[in-house]
Amino acid sequence: MASPAAAPAAPASLKRIVAASLIGTTIEWYDFFLYGAAAALVFNQLFFPDSDPLVGTLLAFLTYAIGFVARPIGALVFGHYGDRLGRKKLLVLSLLLMGGATFAIGLLPTHATVGSAAPLLLTSLRLVQGFALGGEWGGAVLLVSEHGDARRRGFWASWPQTGAPAGQLLATGVLAALTALLSEDAFLAWGWRVPFLLSGLLVLVGLWIRISVDESPVFKEALRQAEERRERSAEPEQPPLLAVLRHHWRDVLVAMGARMAENISYYVVTAFILVYVTDQLDLSRQLALNAVLIASAVHFATIPLWGALSDRLGRRPVYLIGAAGVGLWMFPFFALIDTRSFGAVLLAVTVGLVLHGAMYAPQAAFFAELFATRMRYSGASIGAQFSSVAAGAPAPMIATALLADFDSSVPVSLYVMAAAALTVVAILCARETRMRDLSDGDPDDDGTPDPAEPTAPEGTSAVEGAREAVQPKG
Repeated sequence: MASPAAAPAAPASLKRIVAASLIGTTIEWYDFFLYGAAAALVFNQLFFPDSDPLVGTLLAFLTYAIGFVARPIGALVFGHYGDRLGRKKLLVLSLLLMGGATFAIGLLPTHATVGSAAPLLLTSLRLVQGFALGGEWGGAVLLVSEHGDARRRGFWASWPQTGAPAGQLLATGVLAALTALLSEDAFLAWGWRVPFLLSGLLVLVGLWIRISVDESPVFKEALRQAEERRERSAEPEQPPLLAVLRHHWRDVLVAMGARMAENISYYVVTAFILVYVTDQLDLSRQLALNAVLIASAVHFATIPLWGALSDRLGRRPVYLIGAAGVGLWMFPFFALIDTRSFGAVLLAVTVGLVLHGAMYAPQAAFFAELFATRMRYSGASIGAQFSSVAAGAPAPMIATALLADFDSSVPVSLYVMAAAALTVVAILCARETRMRDLSDGDPDDDGTPDPAEPTAPEGTSAVEGAREAVQPKG
């Protein structure tokens, strides 16, 4: 008979866990997005002053992309130890690494002070940021997914996803306030450092909350079962990475494909727009920052709604709405921005981010449901972060290069549409995972449930399914 499944967390406990994950991901994304905004606005002048303005922006975005290169490494390391030691310990470490690197960026000397050493130091700290974020996302969404029940998993697991727009909102809001209050010279001299130094205070708050939550009960149960199997067989457990590549390689490919449109569209809508509005249209950066700021608030509010809808319709239908929608929106997106009207720019960014949310909201539960518990951190992190190297990392650079070469937004729109088509294909190839019991499917050796054990009906735990299977009918 199957081992009893871990009971879902009580509502009060679940809310505390959601809050801990949300605050942690907000801080992590604040740090990460702050760098992206600064790369678009000031890093070209502070760290690459000898270059043409557009070339300097490209170089700043290159250091921005390097952070994405480190994310798969973080996914491998954090995924391995997160599947071996637990989600909570690794989440605390990722927060410390990210916050420390961001705080240190605020203390960096610029090119005017130390010359070529400045961009090298900047790049090194960006690598630490990327490494930490590569391990953060998987652990945060799994901690919530594994505490909740199947019926509302999409809703609850979408809350850590709101950390992205919340971090964007916080980073953009701080930058917008500083650019409004300070002169251009003051902002370049010292004002840009303030948002980075604020990260130190945010990390202390995040650590205080994150340390207070419990480890995932699903993981603790899976760890107990793994120890029992090890005692019976006297064979070492297969490393999570090898188990994922052996038993879940199709799911990894699905996750990578699903991330293409989501990742590329997000960075085009929120990061590249700062370049397009200021360099192509000669408008103030304040206009672009204000538009992203307001749109991020709407994005934050709609993500849980999309998550709840995925609990009713399924992960795949909601994801397909977002992927197809964002691809079709790109031409209207740039047409609205070209009007140079703040209202039109705001509408363009808001609709783009709402459609992005239809992909981002169900993603947390969807990726968690693809993998067995003892390889879930590795599988979800690898699928999410390896795709970011090909998607989010070069997106602002590719969009900026296309704009420089063609002096038109049309190639950028086609670029996002191609990514959307790839994501649609990936989702159509995936299986629907809604209502999967995350305590089921833990592998003995092949990543599948033991066929001799009763299978739980949708929405029930393994022990409930076993009990129903042996009850007399009628």
